[in-house]
Amino acid sequence: MNITWALLMMALGSVGVQHHSHEADVTATLQSAMNTSITAQHSSNPDATQNTAGGNEATPDPGATPGAEASPGATDTALLTDPQPDAPKVKGIYVTAYSAGGSRMETLLNLLDKTELNSMVIDIKDDAGYITYKTDNAELQQLGHPQPFIGDINKLMERLKKHDVYPIARIVVFKDSVLAKKKPEMSFVTANGSVWTNKGGDSFVNPYNQDVWKYNVDIAKEAVKLGFKEIQFDYVRFPEGFEKRADTLKYTKSDRPRVEIISDFVKYAKTELGPLGVRVSVDIFGYAASVPAAEGIGQDFVKISKNVDVISPMIYPSHYSTGWFDVKDPDKNPYATIKGSMVDTHKKLDPLGSYKPIIRPWIQDFTASWLGSGHYVKYGKQQVEDQIRALKEKNVDEFLLWNANNRYTSGVDYEK
Repeated sequence: MNITWALLMMALGSVGVQHHSHEADVTATLQSAMNTSITAQHSSNPDATQNTAGGNEATPDPGATPGAEASPGATDTALLTDPQPDAPKVKGIYVTAYSAGGSRMETLLNLLDKTELNSMVIDIKDDAGYITYKTDNAELQQLGHPQPFIGDINKLMERLKKHDVYPIARIVVFKDSVLAKKKPEMSFVTANGSVWTNKGGDSFVNPYNQDVWKYNVDIAKEAVKLGFKEIQFDYVRFPEGFEKRADTLKYTKSDRPRVEIISDFVKYAKTELGPLGVRVSVDIFGYAASVPAAEGIGQDFVKISKNVDVISPMIYPSHYSTGWFDVKDPDKNPYATIKGSMVDTHKKLDPLGSYKPIIRPWIQDFTASWLGSGHYVKYGKQQVEDQIRALKEKNVDEFLLWNANNRYTSGVDYEK
């Protein structure tokens, strides 16, 4: 790549499009990242309006209530055992709570019934911070704002079981406008006393606050009781460009580096959830496999990967800029882009040995028209199959398809 590390690291901290973004948000972010190699957080389909990962204090014991003293090696045994040993090789799709609770679900179930696809990643806590179904849990009601996007969660789970769908609960962690507004002390507050928001109007809660940890893990525990086999945490990071405002915002913090705080949360979640027989997975920027740790947002690819059962790098070709993997327009060459990203992923994770998680990337099933004429192609059967073929050639046989509108390409050979 003809991109300097200085520019790269600047971009790491300052660029990060929301999981689902308005086209204007995506365009603005791409412009701000011009001539750098980083462009976005989880898929930014412009057709969608919703959404997407030092000090002297002791590390909190992941197996204890947040705030307790550290217990060295507490997670080692759990990390070496897959809590879902009979799980299929997951080939899944993203499903919004609106789709899961609405008429589109029939179409999506038919897609899985007729193809090699076998899994759904369903929003249980979405990008705004809403719990997407009505819960009887008083604490979750108090901190969250449950909505009936999924009208009958138990009926949904029965439906998934009937169709032999491997169910994954997606929980957006630190991007949470609902909790930030309810509990500003759990968020980041500006000098004038208001809760900080990013350019998209979204607020984050504070990863240093271990009550936030417990809240999200409690949501995950309820999802386990409902029947989900895996918990997928997204937005496991500080806000984009946080290093620029870390010293001006008001929030509770310690002297520990942000990368340690984020990895500590993942350890805590894994230790709490592993004994329940559920897998823990984390979404992470696709470029994280190709660069040093993103100190600004607190994401270290290896530290996070070591403490999960599944790692899901978001490797959409559209989200790599000119020069990545020696490709002029990555969106137009999905095969080479995906293959290059997997080479870097293996280089990062192979040294983990028995701690290496399942690699299950998010890949692209949407058209990135915001890249502008000559820099993108319409994604369809060939482009999706090219990505799957590249994964398979690098010994990765699990994947998740992203389309924010849940409209997936027909006629794809998912065994390509």
